[in-house]
Amino acid sequence: MTFTSDILTTNPYESHPSLSPLEAEVLWEYAKLAHHVKLATQKTRALAEQPDQRMLPQLRDLEKKMGLVLTLFKASVWGVINEQPAPELSQEDSGEMTVRY
Repeated sequence: MTFTSDILTTNPYESHPSLSPLEAEVLWEYAKLAHHVKLATQKTRALAEQPDQRMLPQLRDLEKKMGLVLTLFKASVWGVINEQPAPELSQEDSGEMTVRY
């Protein structure tokens, strides 16, 4: 058996002469917690290093759809802007000081 699998089943601090039973129990719980954190860290590193092959095609499809949505949104905004009547300003009302020939 390895140390990591032993730590989950056997308290290595139980027979230590300098520790009370409560201290040995607390240290064992910390050791088990450290083991679980170490496993979680290893698994998250493995997930972070390798792209999920099932998720990549789904993300590409989503990217295409989002591009289409953006294009349709831009076209809708352009359509709304073009439907608005253009403000008609005469030269007197505009407050413009530009000389026209």
